[in-house]
Amino acid sequence: MAKILFVMTGADHWTLADGTKHPTGFWADEAAAPYQVFRAAGHEIVVATPGGVVPPVDAASLAPQFNGGEEGAKQMADTLASMAELRRPVPLEDVRLQDYYAVFYPGGHGPMEDLAVNADSGALLTLALKSGTPLGVVCHAPAALLAAANEDGTSPFAGYRLTGFTNAEEIQGGLADKARWLLQDRLVALGADFRESTPWAPHVEVDRTLVTGQNPASAGPLAEELLKQLG
Repeated sequence: MAKILFVMTGADHWTLADGTKHPTGFWADEAAAPYQVFRAAGHEIVVATPGGVVPPVDAASLAPQFNGGEEGAKQMADTLASMAELRRPVPLEDVRLQDYYAVFYPGGHGPMEDLAVNADSGALLTLALKSGTPLGVVCHAPAALLAAANEDGTSPFAGYRLTGFTNAEEIQGGLADKARWLLQDRLVALGADFRESTPWAPHVEVDRTLVTGQNPASAGPLAEELLKQLG
């Protein structure tokens, strides 16, 4: 049984261009679907957040419209309630990468607020990439890659083929024109080989030990790919 680290946002809002605080957190299914995949395979999950705060769920991600109806929404709420690890996170700053076989970052707009500028997360990502630790990052969570840096200031993710929440999806979601910056633009600017597919459809990219997913629908397939990295 391997121990897998979930690095999650501690932010309950995303600051928009006009200073408005848009309520957010982590997107429920992006944590729940991989959690179920990893647990079914017999692995242990540890959750880490900045400061060890309990990760806030984006209330919108619990709505029936994003869960296939009322029954699906109830199942999602029940799944989160069963994930005891969410209620006892460890401080991200205390994490030792060598204690884990893989690292996974679920999305939601929360990472755009905190993990995008978190030095502890950036150092962890840099070390994970250089050490060959399997690393999965989905949807808006690739914002955390922006905090990773080599000693010369370049991005360790430059040249890597990856994906994440696209400009087209942000536009269709209604927040693109309110955002300070867009994830796809920033990932391209740091030198990543950004790949996008049809909005909202599952899309996973695998480049060496880095596995990335475009959107919420990609979380489950990403987890299955990450399992392959564990052998």
